Amino acid sequence: MNRKLSLVQNGASVARREIPVLSRDEFLDEIMDAVLCAPAGGWRVVSYFGASEGGFLKLYCLLSSKADATLGVMSTVVTTGSFPSLVEFAPQLHLFEREIAEQFGVVFEGHPWMKPVRFQSPIAAPPGLKPQLPGKVGIMDFYRVEGEEVHEVAVGPVHAGIIEPGHFRFQCFGEEVLHLEISLGYQHRGVEKMLLGGPHPVTLKQMETVAGDTTIGHGLAYVMNVEALAGARVPARAHAIRGIATELERLANHTGDLGAIAGDVGYLPTASFCGRIRGEFLNLTAEICGSRFGRGLVIPGGVNFDLGPELAGRIRARLSIAREELANAVGLLWDTPSVMARLEGTGVVTEETANQIGLVGPAARASGLDRDIRSDHPYGIYSMSQIPVVTAKAGDVYARSLVRWLEIEKSLDFLQEQLAQLPGVAFQYPVGQPGADKLAISLTEGWRGETCHVALTDERGRFARYKICDPSFHNWTGLALALRGAQISDFPLNNKSFNLSYCGFDL
Repeated sequence: MNRKLSLVQNGASVARREIPVLSRDEFLDEIMDAVLCAPAGGWRVVSYFGASEGGFLKLYCLLSSKADATLGVMSTVVTTGSFPSLVEFAPQLHLFEREIAEQFGVVFEGHPWMKPVRFQSPIAAPPGLKPQLPGKVGIMDFYRVEGEEVHEVAVGPVHAGIIEPGHFRFQCFGEEVLHLEISLGYQHRGVEKMLLGGPHPVTLKQMETVAGDTTIGHGLAYVMNVEALAGARVPARAHAIRGIATELERLANHTGDLGAIAGDVGYLPTASFCGRIRGEFLNLTAEICGSRFGRGLVIPGGVNFDLGPELAGRIRARLSIAREELANAVGLLWDTPSVMARLEGTGVVTEETANQIGLVGPAARASGLDRDIRSDHPYGIYSMSQIPVVTAKAGDVYARSLVRWLEIEKSLDFLQEQLAQLPGVAFQYPVGQPGADKLAISLTEGWRGETCHVALTDERGRFARYKICDPSFHNWTGLALALRGAQISDFPLNNKSFNLSYCGFDL
């Protein structure tokens, strides 16, 4: 398989002329071999997207091999308004194919549900392509289960409280959920279109708001691409500070999630404690850079703010206190039978299903998948100081909660180690202009999971295409499947146990 892929490492670039352009059948066969024939821990799809090139649509598929920490890229040219779908054999591709269809007007023949993903205005189809109609599925059609006693429940897009918009359509038999369809797109901002012709002075700020609670995860993926395109170096100290910011972001969000899960089952002690402790982790990030979300910290070539010995010592002391308080708060969850009765066995996603649909992050690890970019494709400080991957087996709300807590413990250990021995003095190096006619790919492990950024530059070194894949893009399907056979009243708890991003999906 490697003969038909251009191999590249995480955070690196390759000349576009070196990327194999395969025939349609070769391209499809390579994807099939990767997804279906590779051994466990082998190849899987991390990004699949289209770009207008030379008057035609070119499809790019990027594959990940955990076995040797390698990424592979290949392409094919689409000359007609249709293309074969692989969803029947590789369900993880279903949203990728729908997205390409929506953006370029290509119909994927055999796809079971050719419905728009974001209801966005399509990217102009290349002159050499003759778009077709999207088939029989209408823009606002929803899958329906027939039966006299089957009823439909529609929730959203407007929700109670301060929450992003999303629509959930349940097919129910009594209280049992037979099917859930999640319809998003209400937060679509056209981010990828705005990035064309960049990098612009405002591009980094746009990247930091792709999903505001993952400022570091997305910002870091972007600057890694810029550094790869420019052949830039990053000081060891900057790598360490980036890792510290990444783990503080993970701590804040995992702590908030555990508190919210406790709140959803009406257990207020843990909910209250975690809400306060989450604020402590956010404040520690603000101590470093002035922003609780880490905005302005990560830049191409390093970081904007150093972390001196006095501040590092102060953060270590406050982390020790937060660790003890958080252990007590979360321990109350595990020790309360009524809480455990609500968490265990609720919203199960099996390991087989998680693998088929391409789950990432804590949701994947809770279903038994050993999948973490920090160890599978190490980058920055994680190339030198890895964090052990923790998994669970049950795939239920309890497992997703437990994995969060175990990751909190590992992140705290990592932070204490890094803060005690920050290397070097320099925290940023200059970065030149991005190289022309290149493809760069960067994967980071945000707190929700794998964040993938792919940049294609033109002959001037400007972005001809920039593709972003937030972990929520992989995981919304997992939430839908977790509800099958469950009680509709369990939806809020399941939803919180995934805690996915609407705007990160909608872009």
